[in-house]
Amino acid sequence: MKIKVGVFFGGSSVEHEISVITMNQAITSLNPEKYEIVPIYIAKNGVMYTGDDLLDLYSFRDMDVLLKRCYKVAVINDGEAVKVIRTPAPLIGKRVLNTIDVAFPIVHGTNCEDGTIAGFVTLLGIPFVGPDIMASSIGMDKILQKKVLKASGIPVVDFVSFYSIEYIKDEEKILDKVDNELTYPVIVKPGNLGSSVGIKKARNRVELEEAIEFAMEFADRIIVEKAVEKLKEINCSAIGNLTEVETSICEEPFFSDEILSYTDKYIGDGKSKGGTIGGGKGSTIKFGPQKTATKSSGNEFGNKKIPADISKEKTEEIQNLTKEVFKVLGCSGVSRVDFLIDLETDKVYVNEINTIPGALSFYLWEASGKTFEKELDEIIEIAIKRHRDKEKLTFSYDQNILAMQGGVKGAKGMKK
Repeated sequence: MKIKVGVFFGGSSVEHEISVITMNQAITSLNPEKYEIVPIYIAKNGVMYTGDDLLDLYSFRDMDVLLKRCYKVAVINDGEAVKVIRTPAPLIGKRVLNTIDVAFPIVHGTNCEDGTIAGFVTLLGIPFVGPDIMASSIGMDKILQKKVLKASGIPVVDFVSFYSIEYIKDEEKILDKVDNELTYPVIVKPGNLGSSVGIKKARNRVELEEAIEFAMEFADRIIVEKAVEKLKEINCSAIGNLTEVETSICEEPFFSDEILSYTDKYIGDGKSKGGTIGGGKGSTIKFGPQKTATKSSGNEFGNKKIPADISKEKTEEIQNLTKEVFKVLGCSGVSRVDFLIDLETDKVYVNEINTIPGALSFYLWEASGKTFEKELDEIIEIAIKRHRDKEKLTFSYDQNILAMQGGVKGAKGMKK
């Protein structure tokens, strides 16, 4: 019998479309003999839909037509199974459209990857792929993440963080704090976004003000980091759980500016030979596991160099740090850790972790000798094992203290 995998994607996030692309990459590599895909698309307004048309990436070019061909649904646990039901209930036809054995959130960004979806599928009471609520929340929150890593002895660059409301009330105080604790240039980021959204570099106080105001358009918490001027960016992926972690080979992303931008990550220059979707004039968004990392020449894959041009010793250092970050944050499934190497000091810093990375980092694992199909098998197996282990733990008691002698009376006494 096939395992029914509920693939949740979309969501109320600035990375909504990237989630759709990652979903498409994954479903084309899931073994159809082992899994039945149940697509659960979360629209930008939070409404859920299901339907076979959601499995066709090109159908997302016309959302109005697409959603008319799909069903509005709710996902519930009725005590017998986790079911996908039509909402509102139809007068004619089936109400229960499908059931789900395993949830597979393929989401990015706030309101999704930050623990929101993890919390939802946890309440459903079924196995789910990826990090739990805590790991998701810390992984998405750049500020809390750096504080946890720093407290664990993992190297991160110096930083200053604050709430937007603090800046609005006394911007001079915040600007002075940055001036006193950091040296220019600095990188200003929203505290809880991914895909390089809302990021700017500031070389002086005037640019700092502009960068903070820009970041405040996307988040209510801001982080300002000391910029590493002569740097090499290196990424490494990890697959595993709290006890066993495997790391991929490293990649070196290329970028068109001093900051690896959203455009560098997802928008091509119109010259891609692979499949594309959307994009404005002269630009394309790349998708598809065979096309996102098409080998061009030598060891370069599109806008990445795989493996990275670093020594064996540095590779091992980064892989060990990747495992450490993965375990410290309590991750599960597949993640990607991004690093900065200061070329002047040769020191390695952890930049951030992506607990549900774009493309699920398949290209790093394929380059490491693991097919995308095998990667997906492994992370689904990890999810099922984690669920079984969790079922052995005690989270509640069968006794109802309100039904016991003196239970209600005792409760009233507590109230008084």
